[in-house]
Amino acid sequence: MKRRLQKRSVSFQSNAKLAQSQWGNLSMNALDHLKELTRKHQLSVASGDLQLLEGRWYVTHAGLLRIAERRRCTGIITLVESHLSDSTARRWVCKSIAYKRSGSRGFTGYGDADPSNVAPFVQGAELRVAETRAVNRALRKAYGIAICSAEELGSFSGASDPFAARMRSNGHSGATDVQPRLRDKLCLLIRRYELDPNLIKRYAADFCGTDTLRKASRDLVEAFVSTVAKEAANDRAALICKLNSYCQPEEVRP
Repeated sequence: MKRRLQKRSVSFQSNAKLAQSQWGNLSMNALDHLKELTRKHQLSVASGDLQLLEGRWYVTHAGLLRIAERRRCTGIITLVESHLSDSTARRWVCKSIAYKRSGSRGFTGYGDADPSNVAPFVQGAELRVAETRAVNRALRKAYGIAICSAEELGSFSGASDPFAARMRSNGHSGATDVQPRLRDKLCLLIRRYELDPNLIKRYAADFCGTDTLRKASRDLVEAFVSTVAKEAANDRAALICKLNSYCQPEEVRP
């Protein structure tokens, strides 16, 4: 039994190595937090349990479900709060209850979604987004997960959008660079396929023939987003190889 548990154990060293190969050099604070998340919750970077955005860790829906499975969660109930929802406006509110053990009271979480707080890429699926957010919040309460989940981040706009904040910090502010709907779609692609934002920016600059995305026309940016979406869907591994070709010499790791 002990040997089996050791094989399942996630090591901080393997998490840190993969995280740095995927997101570049991590700050001491990010590494310390990753060490705590690994020790306390056995979250795995390789399994897609975590996302690093703007130096902050976010747990994924898949990661939360794996925690629930390991902790022998006995069930999750999800209900649509009909009196708060409006199907015509595609506005949904869901309530989830996670039961850690049989006979327990359960931990409740609510999730909401509508066209204003989901990315354009998933518009039309607001009900499923609301359900996912509700389940995530219930599980985070049940198992004491003190970090937000990636799926709760909203429409990837404004101050709550870590990737947009990174774009702004590099001189890409306002609606004159990447139009909001295109930026939202690009952000979602990065998260959905776990792509490196820095390498995506370099690929975009090369694709558009400009130093920065801010200088590219909307048509070029739109073509780039469409290309990334097709490449990621058709062959993510090939896209990753292409992105790795944009690594700077100091970023290349054995």
